[in-house]
Amino acid sequence: MDQYSFLNIIAFIGIFVVLFLALFLFTVKTKHRLGNRLFGFFLIANAVDTSKYLIHDVPEMYMNLEAFRWSVALLVPALFFLYVQSICFSDFKLKTKHLWHLAPFLSFNLVLVPGFYLATTPVKQYFLEHMNRMPEIHYFEILFESLFQVYFIAAFLLLRRSKTIYFENYTDPNLSLIKALYLITIVYYLLHLLVLLRRGVTYTIGFGEVRDWIITLDAFTFLLSTSWYLLIALNNPDFFRGVHSQLTLIKETAPKPKVQISADDEKNNQIKELKNFMITRQPYLNPSLTVQELAEQFNIPAKDLSALINSYMDKHFFDFVNEYRIEKAMEILKNPQQKDLTVLEILYQVGFNSKSSFNTSFKKYTGKTPTDFRKSSV
Repeated sequence: MDQYSFLNIIAFIGIFVVLFLALFLFTVKTKHRLGNRLFGFFLIANAVDTSKYLIHDVPEMYMNLEAFRWSVALLVPALFFLYVQSICFSDFKLKTKHLWHLAPFLSFNLVLVPGFYLATTPVKQYFLEHMNRMPEIHYFEILFESLFQVYFIAAFLLLRRSKTIYFENYTDPNLSLIKALYLITIVYYLLHLLVLLRRGVTYTIGFGEVRDWIITLDAFTFLLSTSWYLLIALNNPDFFRGVHSQLTLIKETAPKPKVQISADDEKNNQIKELKNFMITRQPYLNPSLTVQELAEQFNIPAKDLSALINSYMDKHFFDFVNEYRIEKAMEILKNPQQKDLTVLEILYQVGFNSKSSFNTSFKKYTGKTPTDFRKSSV
């Protein structure tokens, strides 16, 4: 088997698997249908772009279709960004304003109208044979690179913002999905370096063995990475429920200076009352407790409660609540009358819903695992 046959096989297998995963995302029954469909379209757009490695000679009647296929790649960054938004925001919906994401795709196709779509067959053949020297292709590459950088950097910032808002407003400690999404965003960004390397090789060395191996590595790594991410996302669909789009960062509503805010007597009394409320009423036992729910119970505006915890106590709401859960778990683990309770039973009892998250939080707070803490308390 020569190298080109191997490349064709890899491309064919990759396209088949990616399209199969997309079909699954479109048909699987879940409440996260919009997110699944956006990621499904993202995979289809990548499959359409990858099909170029299986296309060698374009028949005359399909030349326009082949040129249109090039433009599909311009939808890839936008689709991924919209997918990230659908994961980060629980209330995300596609609206008319999102049609602006089609502008680059439409722009490139308009550029192709006079120079390709309406051109004669000989002109189209010449265009295909000398693509690397055509201004339309240079425009496409600049446009795609600009879009990729803007959308993926925006995705990074959105993920970081959503995670911070989550810590400030929610206590569900399982962030596996958003961590996986953050990682796959990094992987896709790094894989893009292979695309840039391929273009550099094309313009310097030209078409050849080195370029083909770069393409093979890129396609194979993309397939593995996507399969890994979907395995996590589909097995754990409720790990990250997303934040509400109207929630803002504490520093945007109550800017925090470089030094911690000193609490006056009124704030100190509020902090004391809040701590007493947490101990006596134990609202932290609710695994899905939010800052809004705690604010209602404590009879204080949610914004004021967030500022009290994040600014004056210098803690995220996430950490503030979990400290009480860990304290409660420590009491149970030290109690000889409850020695028959397993660690799994205890973590559910104190408000956690994941063993890994409980172990991580417990060790962060005590320096020991729950099992080691129980043994040392005997």
